[in-house]
Amino acid sequence: MNLMLAMALMPVSADEVIREALIVGTPSNARSLLRTDPIEQRIVTGDFSAPQVGDKVGSRTWEKISAGADGAFQSPALRSGYVFATVQSPVKRVMLLEARGPSVSYVNGEPRSGDPYSFGYVSLPVLLNAGSNSLLFACGRGSFSARLVTPRAPVSLDGRDATLPDITPAVKGNLDGALVVTNATETTLTNLRLKAVGPSGSREVAVGPIGPMTTRKVRFQTTGRDEKIQLALTSGGKTLDSLAINLRRRKAGETYKRTFVSAIDDSVQYYGVNPAPSARPGQAMFLSLHGASVEAIGQADAYAPKSWGTLVAPTNRRPYGFDWEDVGRRDALEVLAHAQSEYRPDPQRIYLTGHSMGGHGTWQVGVQYPDRFAAIAPSAGWISFWTYAGGGKYDAALPAEAMLRRASNASDTIGLKGNYWQQAIYIVHGDADDNVPVTEARTMRKELEGHPALAWHEQPGAGHWWSVGDEPGARCVDWPGVFDTFAQRRIPLASEVREISFTTANPGVSARDQWVTISQQEHSWALSSVKLAADHFRREFRGTTSNVAHLTLRTDALATGPDVAFTLDDTPTFKTKWAAEIHLAKLGGKWTVATAVPAEEKNPDRAGGFKDVYRHGVQFVYGTAGTPAENAWAYAKARYDAETFWYRGNSGVAVMSDGEFLKQKGSDRNVILYGNADTNAAWSGLLAKAPVSVRRGAYSVGGKTVTGDDSAVLFIYPRPGSKVASVAAVSGTGLTGMRLTDRSPFFTAGASLPDLVAFTPRMLAEGSKGIRVAGFFGNRWDTETGDWAWND
Repeated sequence: MNLMLAMALMPVSADEVIREALIVGTPSNARSLLRTDPIEQRIVTGDFSAPQVGDKVGSRTWEKISAGADGAFQSPALRSGYVFATVQSPVKRVMLLEARGPSVSYVNGEPRSGDPYSFGYVSLPVLLNAGSNSLLFACGRGSFSARLVTPRAPVSLDGRDATLPDITPAVKGNLDGALVVTNATETTLTNLRLKAVGPSGSREVAVGPIGPMTTRKVRFQTTGRDEKIQLALTSGGKTLDSLAINLRRRKAGETYKRTFVSAIDDSVQYYGVNPAPSARPGQAMFLSLHGASVEAIGQADAYAPKSWGTLVAPTNRRPYGFDWEDVGRRDALEVLAHAQSEYRPDPQRIYLTGHSMGGHGTWQVGVQYPDRFAAIAPSAGWISFWTYAGGGKYDAALPAEAMLRRASNASDTIGLKGNYWQQAIYIVHGDADDNVPVTEARTMRKELEGHPALAWHEQPGAGHWWSVGDEPGARCVDWPGVFDTFAQRRIPLASEVREISFTTANPGVSARDQWVTISQQEHSWALSSVKLAADHFRREFRGTTSNVAHLTLRTDALATGPDVAFTLDDTPTFKTKWAAEIHLAKLGGKWTVATAVPAEEKNPDRAGGFKDVYRHGVQFVYGTAGTPAENAWAYAKARYDAETFWYRGNSGVAVMSDGEFLKQKGSDRNVILYGNADTNAAWSGLLAKAPVSVRRGAYSVGGKTVTGDDSAVLFIYPRPGSKVASVAAVSGTGLTGMRLTDRSPFFTAGASLPDLVAFTPRMLAEGSKGIRVAGFFGNRWDTETGDWAWND
């Protein structure tokens, strides 16, 4: 039984620490859309009121607790809880809320991002009304503190969370950085530019609009030569604020930070680089994934330089980030692609390793992309969210639970384990690890029994982070046996591979293995596998498939010839003319030669699952065509998601109104719409052809209509006119349903969502019984051939 915390009803003045609180117990929640929370349920339904000492929450009552001398509350009760305070203000005014510990902060009922890891750089502008104002904080990590401070300026630059490049001889030309702009006004900032001036010159970039009462992390650019830089934020030629920053200068051969602009959301990210002493093209490359709370540059620093290759360490978007899944997995792949382009390693000598959370990332990224790494080396790595990290467990008692379970199949490390047979594996773990139990490594060793290239080192008496004797460095990551194994392995050329056994949970996550691509599934997010052998002399592919609807084969694995034969599953052998790429489709249970999957259908570039929207330069678009209350919710929700994406994923995602969005040109960006067909003016142009409709008072899925104003509806659908972009709706049939989406786990790794899910506030009391429908569209993004579970 976890506990809930609430602030006693007493005035709190500005610039003053909250010191008195109340405490009460509630159940805990796993990484899942499904959660039980009586306080959130009351917020959603509009029934929440300020608590009093002795008020009941289930079988528990609110009890008083005091903060320590430092103003922080420390209690096991804060591992799942709330803090409530009333703040008296003599006039309407803007303050900065700085709260450490909460996952979400409600200010006069509007959700704002929290600072659960207590980083200390979250300072959000909030509007206090004249008179009494309510603050409610949801806590989850055992500690909480909060204060309100006066902004130093209406618009300001904040360097506490800057993403900065290092100056190094290894990188020539302009360098990108990013820092936070705080808009403590009630108007949207437009026509912004950010100029960086140094002794060697200046660079200036345009900054997109920043909404009222929020922050946004924005990009700047430097010449790449100056350590001291003066930044100036301007609008219409007028300087709004300025800030001096210092960049770190690194010598040749030293580790350094390399920045780049992410295609996920146009944000500036970095990765750590530990270069070879004599770095040159054609050497090896090591991708190293860090553990929880570790910075990427710290991960790069943990290794001694390798004479034969460069080590790069991506960030996972943050020190905690996404557990190297979801956006974190995309970050790892982006960094690998960027580093390969920058440093031009031997494409056959790419290796993967990582520690703790990064050890889990090594298991996960390695199993998803078996042809991208010659060998992997997880150190102190946990297997999956279900074995270690508190993932939601669905017993499939209700059909909707089975759909949620299917949506999480990409996280099923053991379910995908057959892919590991293509790589060498070296497992490292301390047998006295008190953080990640050594049983995680031993379980994987047992699961991989019979693997032809499996090595193992279990350090006697070692804990989670360890070295050996007086040896320098961190041997738990920089273990000699790991790099000896790496040195002996190469990724084979596609033309050298004669047999492939490959499994994927979804082509949108992982589709390709050497010369085979699973382009479509029969049932989305159910595990799909293909086992194929290429016969060089007969010019024939022979094998079996499971849950595969379309295959693409690069037939340069065979010698060229007049024709190619195929024997798949129970389909009799058939032939077609040789081509460099051949497409096969399963129609009526039989395989046949086909064309490429049409871009309008599900394919590796756009395969669904709600979280697939977080790529392709995603933008957040809030509705302004509804009632004042509906419009206020839409902006507050889009702002909260943007703030949360910044905190969780170092993002600077663009937030705009439906009117601003409709003025844009182009269609290849992903979009999240906040509102419904009646409240968001962009809905009709983006989702008019979708087999899902959400309006005030009702929604329909495939012609089946559900009425009421308390339904939340989340779904994803292709963006018209684009071959890759998607539109996701964060929607509801009324204010109750809309508020029900406020804390949906969009940025929580392990909390997976199918193509569509609709639910009511009953979920917050009874879990999956509150889900009305969940499921997946068919390959033509239709409901007729999709898989759906209705809870009637």
